[in-house]
Amino acid sequence: MSADATHPTPDSDLQPVIIGAGPAGLTAAYQLAKSNVASTVLEADGVVGGISRTAERNGWRFDIGGHRFFTKVKPVEALWHEILDDDDFLLRPRMSRIFYEGDFYDYPLKALNALRNLGPVEAVRCVASYAWVRLRPPEDTSNFETWTASRFGWRLYQMFFKTYTEKVWGVDASEIQADWAAQRIKNLSLFSAVLNSVTPSRNQKEITSLIEEFEYPKFGPGQMWERCRELVEESGSTVHMRNPVIRLDHANGMVTSVTSIDIENDGEEVEHPASHVLSSMPLPLLVKAMNPAAPANVIEAANQLKFRDFLTVALVVPEADGFPDNWIYIHSPDVEVGRVQNFGRWSPHLVKDGRTCLGLEYFVNEGDRLWNADDDDLIEQGKAELATLGLLDPQRVTEGYVVRMPKAYPMYDATYAGNVEILRAWLAEHAANVMPVGRNGMHKYNNQDHSMYTAMLSVENILGANHDVWSVNVEEEYHEEATAETGPNMSPAGNQRCESAIPEEPAPLR
Repeated sequence: MSADATHPTPDSDLQPVIIGAGPAGLTAAYQLAKSNVASTVLEADGVVGGISRTAERNGWRFDIGGHRFFTKVKPVEALWHEILDDDDFLLRPRMSRIFYEGDFYDYPLKALNALRNLGPVEAVRCVASYAWVRLRPPEDTSNFETWTASRFGWRLYQMFFKTYTEKVWGVDASEIQADWAAQRIKNLSLFSAVLNSVTPSRNQKEITSLIEEFEYPKFGPGQMWERCRELVEESGSTVHMRNPVIRLDHANGMVTSVTSIDIENDGEEVEHPASHVLSSMPLPLLVKAMNPAAPANVIEAANQLKFRDFLTVALVVPEADGFPDNWIYIHSPDVEVGRVQNFGRWSPHLVKDGRTCLGLEYFVNEGDRLWNADDDDLIEQGKAELATLGLLDPQRVTEGYVVRMPKAYPMYDATYAGNVEILRAWLAEHAANVMPVGRNGMHKYNNQDHSMYTAMLSVENILGANHDVWSVNVEEEYHEEATAETGPNMSPAGNQRCESAIPEEPAPLR
């Protein structure tokens, strides 16, 4: 922050309350402080950063999902480097692959690599399958299954998309809406993949390519948000940890106060007056916390919005037992693990000399068998599954840890869009000074940079602007693509809206 904003004098007319101390919430507090506005931040957990935290166990650090710091949104990139010094960042190579039937496939798919691994007969079948969907495309491409098959053909869809996607969401791929596929895969198709594979790159201006490196904080993404919290508190704002919000009182179309429970102070209820509320708490929980309560149809819409939860089983192994990738997708129905991180490939500061840590990721529902399993049982399952895949000798594991993360992914089922619209409309009428931000706050699969940008625009709205925050992350361009003309760190055609940011967390099917 600039020197004149180090100790801002709060504007007496503005009393913003921020719910959540993840990327969106802390970004909002930071931006408000730069405009001499102090805020109150309420966080239910004991750790800042949300899913972008760095979890730590016995000196090992874990990135929950893996968060690459790369964006085409220049204000977000600038903010990262305001919060952390340049020497706090590492420049890391990007590598991810799919493990399928004993072979490794580059991901996102590269046609020549995939066809070589498949062999000539299966390759011909895959190309023929693609040609068929070009001639006879599915009539309805509103769901993930048909949307993806129309771009890759049914055979490649069955091999490289269906099994993994159903692990992620726990439902048939036909039940996931194409909105989510369009956000994660964008304009990739088998045709564009082949074209990229065979087109010479010299003087190429139009053909896009994937970014090959990204920045990363030495001690994981949580380093960013731990430092941001320090700066926010130094500015005169207050961050209350372990203070879950239980009620938002509203009258005459506006929220007047937010009440939290101070868990560290014997569960005392604390009321916080509010001129504005920026909320990254799950959208359905926000609406259900309103007092007076929303009508039955709105509560029903809130109850229908669902989330997918997440846990990591971290296995410590000798460095030689790792792999060169940042992560590997596991496309095998024989095991429940969906993705495996190698934390040593993200940063040597996350691991210890001579050893690395493999993070096995399981997509779960809070309260289900895996979520409720004992840590020791999960560690044994992780070891056994890597052995089944032939990726690791279980005897090489020296330590194991488990990290659980609720509400990691907002579900894009058949009814989610309509339910979100019902909640938005009710809030606009009855709580116009409440601004949902971030992934869970908007029930929108935003990445870290998109979440930050929704907060930045919302703060500008508090200060007098009129941005449509809900239009963030509705772009057409694939997140990981950069043209030779723009380069990987420029917005296309100088566009400064949040229209084309790489998903820094290796989310499903990128």
